[in-house]
Amino acid sequence: MTIHELTIKSRSYRTFDETEIVPRETLLSLIDTARLCPSARNLQPLKYRLVTDREEVGEMVSLCKWATALGDTKLPPEGKLPSAFIIICVDTEISEVEASKIDVGIAAQTIMLETAEKHLGGCILMSFTPIEVSRSLLIPKQYVPTLALAIGAPTDENVILCQASESQGTTYYRTKGNLHFVPKRELEDVVLK
Repeated sequence: MTIHELTIKSRSYRTFDETEIVPRETLLSLIDTARLCPSARNLQPLKYRLVTDREEVGEMVSLCKWATALGDTKLPPEGKLPSAFIIICVDTEISEVEASKIDVGIAAQTIMLETAEKHLGGCILMSFTPIEVSRSLLIPKQYVPTLALAIGAPTDENVILCQASESQGTTYYRTKGNLHFVPKRELEDVVLK
């Protein structure tokens, strides 16, 4: 697949097949690719916490806010949790969190693209309280959780890219049958003249 095709395939999935376990080796492969990404001043301040234990996965699901634009929709639904999480942390003994945000974004997108390449799905989550995640996962204080990547085999979800409109804007929405629409601006709307 081309990068363009992988980008289209790499959507935010929030419903997973719990019977398909993502092996630890696959998760380590994703991190191994991410560690090779460009890094501001080549400081490489990112550290990764794998979450694969079912109890810890359930705890992470409860600590994150999922698809806030969908209101009261419970995601992921019971019995449809991700297989794992990769928590991207900033090592504050190497760099400040604010200065490392570009590194975090590059690493997250790289992981999500490789996740799609491996025919898996994921969701990048930042709606959580870092202190609560650290406490729950026993992450030492010097490592600040900045993004959580839910990873698993997507199921029961059809994510469709569509054109953003003036009436709808860019807010994603769902219809019956688990059709999840993600409006995107047109090319001419994002290129400055």
